[in-house]
Amino acid sequence: MRSGLLVLSLVAASSLSAQGLSQVKGVYTPGQMTPHQQLTRDIYRQLIEINTAVTTGNITTAAVAMAQRFRDAGVPEADIFVGGPLPHKHNVVARVRGKPGSTKKPIILLAHLDVVEALKADWSPEFDPYVFTERDGYWYGRGTADDKAMCAIFVANVFRWKQEGWVPDRDIIIALTADEEGGSSNGVAWLLANHKDKVDGVLVVNEGGGGTLRDGKYLFNSVQAAEKTVTNYTLRVTNRGGHSSVPRADNAITSLADALSKVGRYNFPVKFNEVNKGFFTRTAEVETPEMGRAMKALVANPRDVAALKVVAADPRYNSMLRTTCVATGLTGGHASNALPQLAEATVNCRKFPDESIDQVRTELARVIGDSMVEIVAQGRLGAAAPSTPALALVPELMDPVAKITKEMFGNIPVVPVTSTGATDSRFFRTAGVPSFGVSGLFSDPTVDARAHGRDERMRMQSFFEGQEFLFRLTKALASPPTVTP
Repeated sequence: MRSGLLVLSLVAASSLSAQGLSQVKGVYTPGQMTPHQQLTRDIYRQLIEINTAVTTGNITTAAVAMAQRFRDAGVPEADIFVGGPLPHKHNVVARVRGKPGSTKKPIILLAHLDVVEALKADWSPEFDPYVFTERDGYWYGRGTADDKAMCAIFVANVFRWKQEGWVPDRDIIIALTADEEGGSSNGVAWLLANHKDKVDGVLVVNEGGGGTLRDGKYLFNSVQAAEKTVTNYTLRVTNRGGHSSVPRADNAITSLADALSKVGRYNFPVKFNEVNKGFFTRTAEVETPEMGRAMKALVANPRDVAALKVVAADPRYNSMLRTTCVATGLTGGHASNALPQLAEATVNCRKFPDESIDQVRTELARVIGDSMVEIVAQGRLGAAAPSTPALALVPELMDPVAKITKEMFGNIPVVPVTSTGATDSRFFRTAGVPSFGVSGLFSDPTVDARAHGRDERMRMQSFFEGQEFLFRLTKALASPPTVTP
């Protein structure tokens, strides 16, 4: 019932039309930037050109730089915190004070400063992952999409609030954090454990949602209300080895290869919760006729083989339907003339929100069916519930999201989504704070799905549209309009 209300709010918040505009009027003119947009670009560039890669970068450098930006915007020193568990793993938290005497709890704007590792040799010759490069209406660089765009937008919007003299009805906490991408010192977890008062809010706006473009048109805007959790499993096979001139049937590499083949061919069962059910129900109305029919049929009957074949042919949609496990690393053997004594593989699993580490491990063991293959889970992060318990907050968020989406992008649907990648929202959700992924940043997944990969980029027009969207949304959340009875 609770999660059902979320979906009803999302459905009611948007029309069925897939009408889109090629550009949001008045927000950004290609080739021209307002002074504030130039400032935002400068902050963005500064962040991209600071290497904050999880293992080889220094996140503190970026945290300190953004702390100075907050000071420049007019945030008092007492309202800025920089700290973390390691010298190079610091977070920055800034509090923009609301009206004196307000008893309303703050809203939290969350983004992460760290990025996935990137090597110049892996990128196209004309790009360096740590050099902010503009080309053909896009900005290139590691973190342009994940997640330094939102970092830069949140910081730059403080300048605009201050310049306009706007004072919110409640405090706004901006937390830019470390090690979201899997490092050992997750910033949100550390802040909640050591400085909870600095991130104590009623609602979190984070990455995880965004808009989808198709053929240059706005298709739908999504709000992440649930997410998969990630667990890496080590598959390990050992035996006594021996001379390669005398092969035996119990070869560690061969056994591991057989196990990985089984995992690679296996599809976990289709599962629906209210969030991804809402996503497929709503998206069916703006998809191609064939895909739309298949989505509706699959929601009605998850065992519809024909419908599943159509929907699962799209890797993005397939990953929203179920737990997925994929091999991402492989080692084995110690000499070219010796039988391997050890072979290991890393299998990265993105678990459906209600599935535990042990449930997935048990299923992998069943699929592999070989007692010689040891399966060890790395880390013990459990399942995270969707952001649906705090029902009173759903309209508080969704009403302005729907209104601003319509104002800026036309009559396109606002849809709930279970994100396939994990975000730091899970820590707040576990702590009982409703957390949603919403950005207003639009991209075309057929050409722009480059986060964590080669030539990561952000469409310039989308960047400034996302900034305007988040500017309006934050003001609506922090100072909602008075409703006259």
